Amino acid sequence: MVITAACSNNNNGGDTKTSNSTNTPKETAAEETTKPVEKVTFSYFNGVAAAKDTNSNETTIGKILEDQTGVNFKIEHLVGDLNTKIGTMIASNAYPDVMLPDAAIDKILDAGAFIALDDLIEQYGPNIKRVYGSYFNQMKAEDGKIYFLPFSNTVGEYIPDPNINQGAFWIQRRVLKEAGYPEIKTLDAYFDLIKNFVEKHKDEDLTGMVSLTHDWRFFATSNPPNHLAGYPNDGNVIVDMTTFDAKTYAADDNTKRWLQKLNELNADNLFDKASFVDNYDQYLAKLTSHKVVGFFDYGWQFSNAQNALKDAAKQDPTQDDFVYFPLPVTFDGQKDQYLDPPGFVKNRGLGITKSAKDPARIIQYLDNLLTDENQILQRWGIKGDTFEVDDKGRMYRTAEQIVKIDESFNEKFGFKYYSWNWPLYGNGSSLPDGNSVAPGLQPEVFQMSLTNEDKTILEKYGVKTYAELFAAPDDRPWYPAWGIPKEQGSEQQIWETKKDEITKKYFPKLVLAKPADFEKVWTEYITAFGKLDTAAYESWTTTEVKKLIEAAK
Repeated sequence: MVITAACSNNNNGGDTKTSNSTNTPKETAAEETTKPVEKVTFSYFNGVAAAKDTNSNETTIGKILEDQTGVNFKIEHLVGDLNTKIGTMIASNAYPDVMLPDAAIDKILDAGAFIALDDLIEQYGPNIKRVYGSYFNQMKAEDGKIYFLPFSNTVGEYIPDPNINQGAFWIQRRVLKEAGYPEIKTLDAYFDLIKNFVEKHKDEDLTGMVSLTHDWRFFATSNPPNHLAGYPNDGNVIVDMTTFDAKTYAADDNTKRWLQKLNELNADNLFDKASFVDNYDQYLAKLTSHKVVGFFDYGWQFSNAQNALKDAAKQDPTQDDFVYFPLPVTFDGQKDQYLDPPGFVKNRGLGITKSAKDPARIIQYLDNLLTDENQILQRWGIKGDTFEVDDKGRMYRTAEQIVKIDESFNEKFGFKYYSWNWPLYGNGSSLPDGNSVAPGLQPEVFQMSLTNEDKTILEKYGVKTYAELFAAPDDRPWYPAWGIPKEQGSEQQIWETKKDEITKKYFPKLVLAKPADFEKVWTEYITAFGKLDTAAYESWTTTEVKKLIEAAK
């Protein structure tokens, strides 16, 4: 693949090893002299990220990549309902060149919208084979072909995340400050903290708690019982660590306990009833309004709101009060498992559609992303501008660089568009020289990125990273169970669809019911849920989990 001097512009940090790259600068220069690259624009639909639509070449990173390959992408992000958008594409049989359909990927595969990538990878994908090769068997569909590239593959030595980008119960920092930085481990203590704060600040018109329910993101409301019971996000099931049997929890005592607590919160006028009708953007807007005291969510999912709050706090430290702090809350203070163990999510990813004008050109672009140099470009940026390298070869960012890399900079430079949602070295990956691929996971960068207010609150809790507040993840070779592929139209996929319909119908009723009516509504819910063949779903999942355990031995 063509790589110009624009990329080798010391993006590897000088001392950073980049032996896995496909071309040398001399080879590249010769290719460019003899073979000019014709420019082309492809369309790319992103069904998960919330961002402004743009051309990739309007960002610094995208322009460098266009200089290397001649390729630009017109990126469209989801607005409205994902299934409606995907349904329209399928009905018209017209697709963008490249798609990230996220939770609707089964529908895209069932419609035959993605082309098989095997021959393209064999012919044009040396870096794809290097990065994904050990995962190829897991990436194959039932027909033995590969139709999309996931994003969770680990390259090099695994590096844990010092931040909380997964699940947690979040609360405004000012609440902890006012309460004297108490240790909050149980759900009751968490709700008491919210109640007491709202009671003391009646004049602020605060919302005690909100919950995200929009579209496929409903899991932010249905997953907490699993976490509160001390388990990680395995989707619809809890996997017993002794027997490895998978059991659903959507209608068990954990879920009943969670919903009853929300019901009590609602009865005390501390729960935002609009949670069940707000869309994703409205939810994020509420989180940045300073009015929401607490909520459960995954760090990656509300990062736009959290980053906006952090940017405001950098400009005015008093605004740090409104930044959210993660807490490892469980029902009774048992060992938590919010932090993800290393895993491979193989049922989500990016594919090339049958509408694509030039699949070979696209796969070459994707392959070119997977050099060490371009992974550094995508995640770290440009040496001397967005990162530095010390005399030991360690990559870091200066205080000035950290301050300037805010949400506005992320959009203009391209970090917002390229740090995820493309083939990459997954989170936790490292470069051959030991540097972290993700700057946020590099200890030097994490420590430098902390404000004085960050350091103060972490010190109050006796830790140096947010992850230290949480229990280390147990080894789970199957993780995550929600990533086990299911064919569109299969019994398992139908069970999940019907289960989602039932929970979306009854959870609002259960939370918003008068407390005296809760048991009655719960009985109605259990009756409806009982009509599903849950035993068959659990048996199938248990079998798949045990297959993955055996494969890992």
